[in-house]
Amino acid sequence: MAHEKNHDYHILEPSPLPLLGAIGALIMLSGAVLLFHDVTPWVFVLGFLVVGYTMYSWWSEMVREAHQGDHTPVVRIGLRMGFILFVISEVMFFSAWFWSFFKHAIFPMVGDIGDLTMATADAPDGVWPPVGITTFDPWNLPLINTLILLLSGCTVTWAHHALIEGKRPPLLYGLLATVLLGALFTIFQAYEYSHAAFSFSGNIYGANFFMATGFHGFHVIVGTLFLFVCLIRASRGHFTAEQHVGFEAAAWYWHFVDVVWLFLFAGIYIWGG
Repeated sequence: MAHEKNHDYHILEPSPLPLLGAIGALIMLSGAVLLFHDVTPWVFVLGFLVVGYTMYSWWSEMVREAHQGDHTPVVRIGLRMGFILFVISEVMFFSAWFWSFFKHAIFPMVGDIGDLTMATADAPDGVWPPVGITTFDPWNLPLINTLILLLSGCTVTWAHHALIEGKRPPLLYGLLATVLLGALFTIFQAYEYSHAAFSFSGNIYGANFFMATGFHGFHVIVGTLFLFVCLIRASRGHFTAEQHVGFEAAAWYWHFVDVVWLFLFAGIYIWGG
């Protein structure tokens, strides 16, 4: 009786996964250094596989915990708050790239960033975009990608409401449509990158553009995979109207990705171009 649970919290059993994940991250970081110095890519691949296995095992364990009834209302509140804090950290991450872009756009300096010969005069005497940079037409492919993401936000919301109302077919259709739209956005962005008239290196515009939009594209890929996993889980009946924290997290993440793109489209493609 001394070990009988008389509270709403979930006490985790000892697990090797946190240690395994830390070791995998260290191997992947070391492998990235070796990869960047053209030594070998296989250390990075090994670390990536270890981290991937850790993620799969850890999240699978969380799914099992949910089915066992360990995710009580109190635990679900903690999971939601933890994910909200994660999204806030992502907001701070993208704020750094916006800060860099707007700083250089408002106070352009002359010089070649590749040779680190930026002017140090108090008065900026450069132009933005830098001379020789041909920017993208925001009303072409960027506008199409904007409409795609806005539509995907509608479809994931449709799926969420269908889940709350217990309507299974609309839930699956909404999730499938969102996954396909996310994949379509990625394809169009890859096509856009392949036709860029500027490169990542040698100019501050290209560096800021590819870092901001590239990391957003990475988040779109992660969000698409996140929603694809939710689609598989929904098809297996894992979610209920009362308990679907995993789906909520995916939907919140996707809406965050949508909002970031709207700022990118307005700030970098339209105003900054």
